Amino acid sequence: QVRLVESGGGLVQPEGSLRLSCAASGNILSINSMGWYRQAPGKQRELVATLASGGSTDTADFVKGRFTISRDNAKNTVYLQMSSLKPEDTAVYYCAAGGVLLRGYITRLNYWGQGTQVTVSS
Repeated sequence: QVRLVESGGGLVQPEGSLRLSCAASGNILSINSMGWYRQAPGKQRELVATLASGGSTDTADFVKGRFTISRDNAKNTVYLQMSSLKPEDTAVYYCAAGGVLLRGYITRLNYWGQGTQVTVSS
């Protein structure tokens, strides 16, 4: 079993910055790739960024240039650094882990965190 715990969400002003953390524990050797998803009220959950076991990363077009995904292997933690935040970035952000990447998406999404709320408002 794998446990994912997100932290770092909160209220920020437009153009502000925020860093989310996802700490993994348990059978982490079963994880091939990880990513961040978000879901805003009235909208479907969407993929924000991915990180493969080899270290390669990718971000969705709507956050490219503003968001960066990274990891600290010593702490078994994945981060999402968010800058130039916009009101439309307001959502619950979820950390997820699963199998290999296929066409930019994570296969066998077996593990999810509890989610952390990010609100961008003045």
